[in-house]
Amino acid sequence: MAATDAAYADLSQRLLAHYSVNLCVGTRLFDGIAAVLDALDQRSIAWGVVTNKGSRYTLPLIAALGLTFRAACVISGDSAAKPKPAPDPLFMASSQIGIAPAHCLYVGDDLRDVQAGRAAGMSTIVAAWGYLGDGPPLEAWGADTIIHTPAEVLQLIE
Repeated sequence: MAATDAAYADLSQRLLAHYSVNLCVGTRLFDGIAAVLDALDQRSIAWGVVTNKGSRYTLPLIAALGLTFRAACVISGDSAAKPKPAPDPLFMASSQIGIAPAHCLYVGDDLRDVQAGRAAGMSTIVAAWGYLGDGPPLEAWGADTIIHTPAEVLQLIE
């Protein structure tokens, strides 16, 4: 259904109401992510979350996953002037973490993540699991690297 469809607004509101009540039901980190975050924390490497999800959903979800006080930043779709694929949220994240964009690695699972990372001057990594959108193949996104397991992030930073 297109956003211009007459029923879209009502269905969208109903979906979001249901989503907000069930936000953390069955939600968990992808396999291998907890170990990567532990390794980053042990090495004092700052990491954060940048999503286009609204903060009213992002913040409770991050809290339920136990990541609120571990993440150096949590940037939602409504945190910056423009959401991804604009670079604004990534600039905000790098500023909050205190690391220049050129020294950041941005891992994403959608073409707009690569577009935003490139526009921000960050190295871009596609996680070949997760959302992945419905557009062109991952190899056509123009990322610096495609990884197939979370542990590969640690290999890239070593």
